[in-house]
Amino acid sequence: MIKTYYKKLISEKIRNRIHDLIRKIKGLFLRGNQFYCNCCSHSFRKFLPKGNGIELRNNAICPHCGSLERTRLLYFYLCNETKIFNSQPFVLHIAPEQTLKNKFKTNPNYYDVDINPQLATYQVDITKTSFGDNTFDFIICSHVLGHIKNEKQAINELYRILKKDGKLFTLTLINVQSEHTFEDQNIETETKKTQSYGEKDLERLHGRDFIKRLASPQVDVQQIDYRLHFSADDNLKYSLGNGNREIIYVSTKI
Repeated sequence: MIKTYYKKLISEKIRNRIHDLIRKIKGLFLRGNQFYCNCCSHSFRKFLPKGNGIELRNNAICPHCGSLERTRLLYFYLCNETKIFNSQPFVLHIAPEQTLKNKFKTNPNYYDVDINPQLATYQVDITKTSFGDNTFDFIICSHVLGHIKNEKQAINELYRILKKDGKLFTLTLINVQSEHTFEDQNIETETKKTQSYGEKDLERLHGRDFIKRLASPQVDVQQIDYRLHFSADDNLKYSLGNGNREIIYVSTKI
């Protein structure tokens, strides 16, 4: 009942700010040097846990900026392997991670979007956008497609608005033990989705065939496990995950 009234009385944007403040206060008691966040340049003796009744990931969340394992790894990749921070390319950032969003503050051609207007500057349904053909040099779509009912329509729309030679960076939750993506339209409740897919608002749990679901005559798709560019010690220091959420799929428009 308390949670219900809390959500009714306080907007989602304000609730997120409160959560951020609480997280940072917790970080004051976690000072140390065992873990380091490349997104905000803060170090801690440990990161905060993340998870639910299905899975609990220790040392997942940076207490200062809120980055997750996949965020830190993607930021490493974008800095080291792309020109996304050079000059002022047109960038579309879907369901933006705040710590990454901050990196684009000086780029006037950066668009952060979400279906929820509380979570981004622009409200956009990525299955049907108002952007013109061949608009963006880069699109970041991290842990979004698994939440969208019409996934194929969203993928086609992203390819439509991507420039020739432009790159789409996609990440998602992968069941590395399964060759095939699992989805069942009869699974509707949050409880059943959590049990079946691992998260309460997922529409499917991707398998190793995810790269095939991204396939199109318009693009060349590469699957990159960027964790392999780091030593075991650095993987631990930056907490770069176990590969279930951190594989980067790079679609380059032909």
